[in-house]
Amino acid sequence: MSSPVSASPVSSSAASSPFSSHPTLGKPFSAFLFDMDGTLLNSIAAAERVWGKWAVAHGLDLKTFLPFMHGKRGIDTITQLNLPGVDPAKEAAYITQAEIDDVEGVKPIPGALEFLKLLPADRWAIVTSSPLPLARARLAKAGITAPKFLVTAEDVTQGKPAPDCYRLGAERVGFDPTDCLVFEDVPAGVTAGEAAGSDVAVITTTHEHPMETTHLKLPGYEGLSVEIAADGRLMLVEKTAA
Repeated sequence: MSSPVSASPVSSSAASSPFSSHPTLGKPFSAFLFDMDGTLLNSIAAAERVWGKWAVAHGLDLKTFLPFMHGKRGIDTITQLNLPGVDPAKEAAYITQAEIDDVEGVKPIPGALEFLKLLPADRWAIVTSSPLPLARARLAKAGITAPKFLVTAEDVTQGKPAPDCYRLGAERVGFDPTDCLVFEDVPAGVTAGEAAGSDVAVITTTHEHPMETTHLKLPGYEGLSVEIAADGRLMLVEKTAA
């Protein structure tokens, strides 16, 4: 491991943390790749308002459908439903515009704004299943500046859980996906990160039920900091106690 040039050493109380002993903490990565919805910002209320209205209009059961649609491209979600007489591309375009028009309640995940400010601009990317106009609308509403590198639904032909998006995200930041840490919140995204060969950290802020995983699980970013090594690699660490 390279010597850090700016350090936020793990506090002496780290042993009491539920994730302090996880091997992902302190491991150097060339870049961080972030999902957007549920990982950097909370858009659940807005997304479920729009998708809920659409689902009811198409006779779908909301309790079954709403968990199914999170974390995937809209066109993939609609295509997988195989509804008779439904044009997935047309319906996905309708949904996208409705979501752009309704960003009420979209807000950053706790600590995300401060955490992102710690990262060099050329060492992180957002990799989202949202189309570009929707991504920009939600990032703006949450107060998150769009990053230098942004992968959106239009950039891949296969969405999550396929690994294409994270492979592309790694390519854009200039590193191998096996040397990147993926931040995700839903199974489709976690699977995509794993399939790309990346380590994964799971953000649990919006989870209603625990996710069974061996990956590092984080309730948000408030207790986290970043060490930057002499070679520019990033290490996720716990904040030092004040």
